[in-house]
Order: sequence, then structure tokens, then C-alpha cells
Amino acid sequence: MGVRNYLIEGVSGSGKSAVCRELGRRGYAVVDGDNELAYQGDPETGEVLEGACHEHHIWDVEKVQLLTSEAQAEATFFCGGSRNFHRFIHLFDEVFVLQVDAATLNARLDARQDNDWGKRPGERALILRLHRSGQDTPAGGVSVDATRALERVVDEIVARAGLSVS
Repeated sequence: MGVRNYLIEGVSGSGKSAVCRELGRRGYAVVDGDNELAYQGDPETGEVLEGACHEHHIWDVEKVQLLTSEAQAEATFFCGGSRNFHRFIHLFDEVFVLQVDAATLNARLDARQDNDWGKRPGERALILRLHRSGQDTPAGGVSVDATRALERVVDEIVARAGLSVS
């Protein structure tokens, strides 16, 4: 989709969906990975699996390859998390990892209205464990302080992507 492609990552509740909506509102090309690319599958083979399991929340690698090869926009932002990012991360010009503290993370999960993931005790424990360990987010990405106001977070991402902040 973009001449340059960027991945916005972070644990559940870090603000990926909000950043995606704000980037789209500002007129940037966005792909909401959790809604447009995700399915339940084996992170290594891509084989479709039945049931819902965090470890099997993956993106369709072929679709990611196709979308990143199309140069229809100056930049495209892919927002969301997947357990198979290692299979397509090389397609992105930069990876931005949204960082929040545990208190902010808990408050955001508590306030969710359009997504109940993280409300149940087992899910919350998993998210907090992943937050502490960082194991579900790409290493080496550009850290972005996502505890700030959404507009400032998006301004930083846009500026770091070398685009004009609008």
C-alpha cells in the first residue's frame, strides 16, 4: 500500500487501535491488522486452527506481502499485534513499539468498551506477563511513550516516519 510501510506494535491495551484510528482520521493509509489480517493459526506454518487462543492470533503473511508491495500511498501504517511477526517484519521500513506502564495498561483494559480482551482474570494475567517480559513485541523497534495524549503519540510516529505532522 505504501512506498514506505510501518508496523505499530505493543501489548494489548497499549493503544494500537487508537493510533490506527487517529492516523486514518488524519488521512494516512492504515491497515487495522487485528481486523483485516488476523486469524487463528499456527504461527510457524500459518495453518488455520479452530478456537480462540492468544498464541494463535496471527496475520496472513501473503496478504501482508501483497499490501506492502503496493506503492499506492507515500506511507502505510499497519497496526496490531500478531504472534508471527517474525515471518514478515523484514517487509517494514520501521517498527514502532507503543510502551505504557502497568498502571496505564490496567486502566485502559478496564475502560475498554469495544473489545473485552483483557477483562477476564486469565487474560489480564497474560497481558501483564507479556508486558513485563516483552516477549510478544518485536525487539529493536522504536519505543514510543504511549502514556501521553493520543495526538502527541501519533505526532511522534508521523515525525519519526519522516512525514509532515498535520
